[in-house]
Amino acid sequence: MIRIDYSQIQSFIPAGGVKALEPEVKNAIAALEKGSGAGNDFIGWMNLASGMDKALLDSIEDTAGIIRENCEVVVVAGIGGSYLGARAVIEALSNSFSQCIKDDRNPQILFAGHNISEDYLFELTEYLKGKKFGIINISKSGTTTETALAFRLLKKQCEQQLGKETARKVIVAITDAKRGAARVCADKEGYRSFIIPDNVGGRFSVLTPVGLLPIAIAGFDIRQLVKGAADMELRTGSDVPVDENPAAIYASARNALYRSGKKIEILANFQPKLHYLSEWWKQLYGESEGKDNKGIFPASVDFSTDLHSMGQWIQEGERTIFETVISVDQVQHSVLVPFDEENLDGLNFLAGKHVDEVNKMAELGTQLAHVDGGVPNIRITVPQLNEYWIGQLIYMFEKGCGISGYVLGVNPFNQPGVEAYKKNMFALLGKPGYEEESKKILSRIKG
Repeated sequence: MIRIDYSQIQSFIPAGGVKALEPEVKNAIAALEKGSGAGNDFIGWMNLASGMDKALLDSIEDTAGIIRENCEVVVVAGIGGSYLGARAVIEALSNSFSQCIKDDRNPQILFAGHNISEDYLFELTEYLKGKKFGIINISKSGTTTETALAFRLLKKQCEQQLGKETARKVIVAITDAKRGAARVCADKEGYRSFIIPDNVGGRFSVLTPVGLLPIAIAGFDIRQLVKGAADMELRTGSDVPVDENPAAIYASARNALYRSGKKIEILANFQPKLHYLSEWWKQLYGESEGKDNKGIFPASVDFSTDLHSMGQWIQEGERTIFETVISVDQVQHSVLVPFDEENLDGLNFLAGKHVDEVNKMAELGTQLAHVDGGVPNIRITVPQLNEYWIGQLIYMFEKGCGISGYVLGVNPFNQPGVEAYKKNMFALLGKPGYEEESKKILSRIKG
């Protein structure tokens, strides 16, 4: 099982601090299960796995097979939840040096539409020249600037290189069922398309076609991913005691620390494959909880790499932080430290040991040092990195996020602050309809 150990936070919170939150946590779980809490029109993610339509999985796998047969590269165009979930799973399961693929039988997966960098787009389009590539365009509206801009460039290049008829076979839209520019484009061009459910927000969408199609194209078992999430759904239901519910335990521990003055949570891992899982987690919790001048700030580090950069600050900086460590029990490969006759590096005391044993002792040593330095530590142990356990971890974090948001007293399913920069950007670019805003901003800039 995925296990959560919060024994290393007890000295940083009042006695019974986690247990004291149980009534609030129970109420939060009940609100989620009954759909009676704030944002209840966006809780469709809760039963995605257990209610997964087998025909939908068949269709996703069929489409993935067609794309794999016709493409050597696939570009996923999306931003935020429209790409982070897929990238988190693909990178967690891929060979570290195979560029987001399971093996050479599957297309390379690249990502675009998550920035507005001219250099990035130039280098991407240059790389794609002469290659058979497909596109997955992920957007409910089809007008999100970053994604729409990238898709416009990629669509044109794909049609020029492959011809319009072939391009039509390798471009897939994942969008709204009826509305928006992306839906109009898909229907007009005759693209295969999948629907983003209306009741699932982007950051909770990894178990919809948004995440499942790219993951399937990369060659991974989406049925095991869904099964893992469905099993965790059972483990986190309202009938499960709070002290046996991993999502409830996690939500309780982090809120107990928040109320004790710990305002920053650092998600740490000792497995570099989990870098993008941390990026997905940051959006999930940051966009869900950062409201009404409340919320734990989510940060992340990759250890032991970042012990040589962020380690000093974590050990001796301002004591407003706590650490959540994702620990992986079993690695996939075996590498032993060799014996060296000269022993110039002094490492012969490690000869014959698995590299993972060294890593695990670095993990334990870091936990002890950080706790001694005033950093509470929550430890999440995952048996192995495969589709099943990643599915469990994703659902646990999602359910924990919903619980935690309600305990915090915010609506964890909206994101009103995300629109602020867009309004200013459109006004500065002279978008029609933003003339008054443009005048105000220009006057403000001029001082």
